[in-house]
Amino acid sequence: MKKGINYPVILFGGESLERLVSVATAQHLVEIFPEAEIWFWSVGDNFHKVERQELLGHEKPFQAPFIPSTENFADSVDDALDIAAQEHKLLLLALHGGTAENGTFAAQCEKRQILFTGSGSRSSQLAFNKAAAKEIAESVGVSVASSVIASPSKPVIIEELLEWLSQYGKLVAKPLSDGSSYGLMFIETEIDLENLATASEQREYIVEPFVSGVETTVAVIQHNQDAIALPPVEIRPRSNRVFDYAGKYLNDGVEEICPSTFPESAVVALKEAALSVHKAIGAYGYSRSDFILTSTVPIFLEINTLPGLTKTSLLPIALRVSNISISDFLTTQIRLAEDRYINILSNTVNHI
Repeated sequence: MKKGINYPVILFGGESLERLVSVATAQHLVEIFPEAEIWFWSVGDNFHKVERQELLGHEKPFQAPFIPSTENFADSVDDALDIAAQEHKLLLLALHGGTAENGTFAAQCEKRQILFTGSGSRSSQLAFNKAAAKEIAESVGVSVASSVIASPSKPVIIEELLEWLSQYGKLVAKPLSDGSSYGLMFIETEIDLENLATASEQREYIVEPFVSGVETTVAVIQHNQDAIALPPVEIRPRSNRVFDYAGKYLNDGVEEICPSTFPESAVVALKEAALSVHKAIGAYGYSRSDFILTSTVPIFLEINTLPGLTKTSLLPIALRVSNISISDFLTTQIRLAEDRYINILSNTVNHI
């Protein structure tokens, strides 16, 4: 540890829909780093210091909001980060979604040169926008599905999507910038299209043909000085169950298989695709990319730069299969956070 650096601070909560997952991630991380400081970011942008036992004592984190017992020490993100900068904190991010993952929070840290884990602001911004991420994936030879955007500024044209529905039989709509299957919609009828039109008046959606195949996810991590792809996790919903929030976090009708049952050729293709997207996006430290594995190729869906790190999350599952401890993984992330601005400066110089 560098002299003068007090760390890590496990930061969890946030204002996104994924804040419940964040609590479970923080519970896992604090077991690895029992001496770490713990900061909670509330929905109202207040920040609280939390004791380890209070965090671990919180039951049903995926269902029940965490309510801190302490008074806040900062009443805005800026105030909290000013304190982090003044006290030379290193932030071990247990955050997911929203401004924590879309590049906004990373940019605020970068402005102050605060050390933090995870990707930087530019790559986070690109990854969080599913359409932008798909363009980048396609540019490096990774297959993607066709898509259109439905948003308040680009209303759904039902006639056009009816043609898609006739052609493909089923469509999928999901928020353009969000995770954990929040807002996932399957479109099979004109009524479903009308529901999408209503929903898209409030937020942006990306609409794609339903791709038949097996859902799978592949994590990429920095390990021994290089980025490596971990074994794919095969996702098998039971009884026509979809892989939504309940399926992911409440063990509701979904089987997660790792090592997968895929043939070796498919495993190689998935790993190569995930690694290509990770590097093309400029992800730092770790990421997790989601795919549909068809009978011919992996179809890229999205990349997550702050994926869940709960005990039951997909990245830790792949770590265990790879015989990489969560402790070693997190220690590497902390080392990368220490070197973040050195690496950025080095990369800038190398490109001049």
